[in-house]
Amino acid sequence: MLKYTLKRLLMMIPVLLGVSFVVFLLMYISPGDPAKMILGEMAEAQEVEALRESLGLNNGFWERYFTYMKDIVLYGDLGISYTTREPVFTEVMERFPVTLRLASSGVLVALLIGVPCGIIAATRQYSIFDHVATVLSLLGNSMPAFWMGILLILVFSVQLGLLPSSGYSSVEYMILPALTLGTSSAAVIMRMTRSSMLEVIRQDYIRTARSKGQKESIVIYFHALKNALIPVITAVGLQFGMLLGGSILTETIFSIPGIGKLMVDSIKSRNYPVVQGGVLILAVVFSFVNLGVDLLYAFVDPRIKSQYKGAKKNTKAAEEEQEEDEEDLEEEV
Repeated sequence: MLKYTLKRLLMMIPVLLGVSFVVFLLMYISPGDPAKMILGEMAEAQEVEALRESLGLNNGFWERYFTYMKDIVLYGDLGISYTTREPVFTEVMERFPVTLRLASSGVLVALLIGVPCGIIAATRQYSIFDHVATVLSLLGNSMPAFWMGILLILVFSVQLGLLPSSGYSSVEYMILPALTLGTSSAAVIMRMTRSSMLEVIRQDYIRTARSKGQKESIVIYFHALKNALIPVITAVGLQFGMLLGGSILTETIFSIPGIGKLMVDSIKSRNYPVVQGGVLILAVVFSFVNLGVDLLYAFVDPRIKSQYKGAKKNTKAAEEEQEEDEEDLEEEV
């Protein structure tokens, strides 16, 4: 397990390098001059040129990129924000808890909706509930987040007056954003749960459990669901990672001060270091989420854990066999 974890951590390095290069390239070729955005359109050309020189914007692409990566690797420095003149890492991490709370709320809503609906749809295949759940999952998966958010605001805030339409100060402010994020993820989790459960409940050990007189609820929740969790965990992990980076529209619609809204404002003001640093931090978090999902497999399914142990034993056996062959060869010589 430790060897596998270290291998996955090393594999993150080229991924993060690729992400940093793509984002830096996109910011480099994007139109607009950060110096003019900072000083204003009425600034003189000498002032703009002096600011560009101080920010290093007059340097070539490769020189700027290698300088940027050198500061990250050697000093852990993501740069300085053009607008606030604060470190990018500090500015992004101040917003990260808000985005993390929003993504966690969205995943919780998705689990509460998707997993029960998927189980019921699988156990009652081709029933009315199965058809209705399938249609609703397709609608939820294809519905844009910005449209869903505006629709929820019109219904629950404007018409009914039950929930606030924007802001971030208490739990009730998180309900509509969590529903906006959770509905699309619930559709994916519901379909994954249904297909995985359908595959498991047809296995021989499920029929054996039923033939022994086990209650249907015990067969479904303790035998079938436990063995169907691996694809569901994969879907949940991917959805959580996507919600961390995909909550930009939701945070903008509901005026939530998270990383998404920070990046939108930074793109408008051509604040390149904040955009690059925000994307890089989200990429690191997404990579660790995927690693955590892979490690969670071993705790959910003992067969996977035994494969790790078996691979370790096979490696030790191969090493011992190689040592014995070398000793036999030395004796013959």
